[in-house]
Amino acid sequence: MHNVIVNTDISRGKISKHIYGHFAEHLGRCIYEGIWVGEDSPIPNTKGIRSDVLEALKNIKVPVLRWPGGCFADEYHWKDGVGPRESRKRMVNTHWGGVVENNHFGTHEFMLLCELLECEPYICGNVGSGTVQEMSEWVEYMTFDGESPMANWRKENGREEPWKLKYFGVGNENWGCGGNMRPEYYADLYRRYQTYVRNYGGNKIYKIAGGANVDDYNWTEVLMKNAGWLMDGLSLHYYTIPGDFWLGKGSALDFEEGEWFITMKKALHMDELITKHSTIMDKYDPEKRVGMIIDEWGTWFDVEPGTNPGFLYQQNTIRDALVAGVHFNIFHKHADRVHMTNIAQTVNVLQAMILTEGEKMILTPTYHVFDMFKVHQDAELLAVDASVGTYEMSGETLPQVTVSASKDAEGKVHVSLVNIDHQNEASVSLELRGLRANPQVTGTVLTADRLNAHNTFEQPKNVAPAAFNGAIVEGGKLNVKLPAMSVVTLTIE
Repeated sequence: MHNVIVNTDISRGKISKHIYGHFAEHLGRCIYEGIWVGEDSPIPNTKGIRSDVLEALKNIKVPVLRWPGGCFADEYHWKDGVGPRESRKRMVNTHWGGVVENNHFGTHEFMLLCELLECEPYICGNVGSGTVQEMSEWVEYMTFDGESPMANWRKENGREEPWKLKYFGVGNENWGCGGNMRPEYYADLYRRYQTYVRNYGGNKIYKIAGGANVDDYNWTEVLMKNAGWLMDGLSLHYYTIPGDFWLGKGSALDFEEGEWFITMKKALHMDELITKHSTIMDKYDPEKRVGMIIDEWGTWFDVEPGTNPGFLYQQNTIRDALVAGVHFNIFHKHADRVHMTNIAQTVNVLQAMILTEGEKMILTPTYHVFDMFKVHQDAELLAVDASVGTYEMSGETLPQVTVSASKDAEGKVHVSLVNIDHQNEASVSLELRGLRANPQVTGTVLTADRLNAHNTFEQPKNVAPAAFNGAIVEGGKLNVKLPAMSVVTLTIE
């Protein structure tokens, strides 16, 4: 029996809705076909943006979208992506498959997408191969509300009013594809570049510095020490990879029990990474003013056989769904420091919400977890005390169940539970302190009957959420039976 106490009258702060953010890079079929099809496409679209994808993303209340990369950001020159599309400069996407990028999806198209989604744009600027002037002029082009060379150019290109831009990243992975820099060098560059990311006309930009890769704690130390007071956020990147990044990450579909267990272990490692990076940030920022921005996370497997290896296309199973649920429960736990996260990536790339094939579209198991967890956006994090049993394999143990809870503006309590055990159900005793006796309980469950259960274009609802009836109020407690490999969200009122 797993025992969980939820203190419904003790708040641990707010769960930022931006924890449910997304990431769309110019990579493979994420932007082109996945999001942008153009106004003359036979695929139904809204000003060139796929209507079916747009509606699906609106349903999960995407709060923030990161663009244009990723590694692509540090070779992207924004001026090539504005003006009449037929005259935009074509470029080679050297990072992702060597394909030709026609720049038809640029600043105006991205900002339109964010307006249609009613989400915040998060733009990543080019430090690796771009100039200070280029970055400064991009901000001026987007946000200046008077007469200036860039604002006038924006108006010539069809946008009279400036856009509101809250989030701006000063470079990406500058320790790697963004320039192979040392932290001391990037800290100095960050200090220089951010100086010219200016606030115009009442717009207030939240500046995000490029942070560490996985457990590079020295990077966090150097950045916080040398530039912490000049940033609003510091990023962290971590992917859940069961195998070896270079020698073989593992298959998205063809895997055994052992790889399932390792994947869960790697997903749970996010907790340690956040804890240790947060400790360093606390040293320089005890008030927790600087947000941790985990703007790349998710599963990364070998590409699907027969697809372009530079397109990073992978299928999405119930295993991916559980990885997402585990991450959200961890992010909630650290809501005092974690301000935003962005799953990689939104459509057709890595741990995607949506897969497309021409005019066809399917929702992945991961999409359904985002849908089930959207009730936690901007809700009050509740104090949870959990004593859970273990999930064991080959002499190693993991906590079988992860849990988090929140209270929304209407006073409804939402509890999300993840059972990572691929074979055994989990019996959970939930004590709800501070709540009236005999509350009304409803729930949703996502589970499957095999390890690699996934949705296909022929069978799009193999893995889909269902009403959950495994919660019973008895003796003032809520007894919950979680199926093996399942994600459950309960609503208690």
